[in-house]
Amino acid sequence: MCSSAAVISSDSAAVVLVAARCEPLSSAWHADGAIPPASGSGSRELGYNPPYVGAAGNDGVGGGRGVVEPIDSTQPNIARVWDYWLGGKDNFAVDRELAQKLLEVHPPSAQMARENREFLGRAVSYVAARGIWQFIDVGAGLPTALNTHDIAQQVSPRARVAYVDNDPMVISHARSLLRSPGVIAVPGDLRDPGGILADQALAGLIDLARPSCVILSGVLHFLDAQTAREVAAAFARAITPASYLIISVGSGNPVEGEVFTSAYSAARIYIHSREEILGFFDGLELVPPGVVPVMSWNGDGPPLDRTPPTATFLGGVARKLRP
Repeated sequence: MCSSAAVISSDSAAVVLVAARCEPLSSAWHADGAIPPASGSGSRELGYNPPYVGAAGNDGVGGGRGVVEPIDSTQPNIARVWDYWLGGKDNFAVDRELAQKLLEVHPPSAQMARENREFLGRAVSYVAARGIWQFIDVGAGLPTALNTHDIAQQVSPRARVAYVDNDPMVISHARSLLRSPGVIAVPGDLRDPGGILADQALAGLIDLARPSCVILSGVLHFLDAQTAREVAAAFARAITPASYLIISVGSGNPVEGEVFTSAYSAARIYIHSREEILGFFDGLELVPPGVVPVMSWNGDGPPLDRTPPTATFLGGVARKLRP
């Protein structure tokens, strides 16, 4: 699945620029930065109206306590912008316009997406290899190749994954495409961890009395630092000891960050320092090497000797210890 954001960090050494979790874009990008048309006749206007999701259990996938807004084709949407960058068809003209504008001001976005995607694969594999077979992927975005369940089930075939998103198009597509055993998609609001975890379908698949893993990749910078910390802490409180939390946030050059975020109109974004990002893991034990550029994160393996470009991601994995 693919999710994205743009963030500036107040850290003197870096500015969070783009946070995106997407499939590698090598096949969808040209050397000059132009975006090729999607297969077929190109991007299409969406011709369906996914059901409006309200009370728990009324949509066949798993309800949510919070109402998911219906599709708005007049405002750019984060998931649809990245869908267009990936050569997908599930986007509107307003999404394509913003995607092109952002690419003009920051061409390295594709590289960042690849790095973050590779980190996600290593992080999920790391957690699954330690006996974790339950995953809650919050803000998952549109389905793409090698989603969280694909990665987890390569290590543990019994892995269960609950994808959570507040975008009705994401939920509709997930219903159609994610038909693997032990995989569901439920609507939910990042700002309401309690509502997400109380969802009937999610609770029926994920047993929070057993170790699990919550993934917050490229989403916490949609929240101010205090709210982001509270959200991460709420999920950390809900999971049992021996569970894990995966977080990644983009970082980059301050000047680039200012230009990018001024052009980014799909969502409000917030400045987080590296110290604030570390605070999102409060009460948990960070897996070495801690919060680092995602291209260098390798869990227990040898450090990956790579020099971060002007834009990269900061990511980390943490484990909940017993009291």
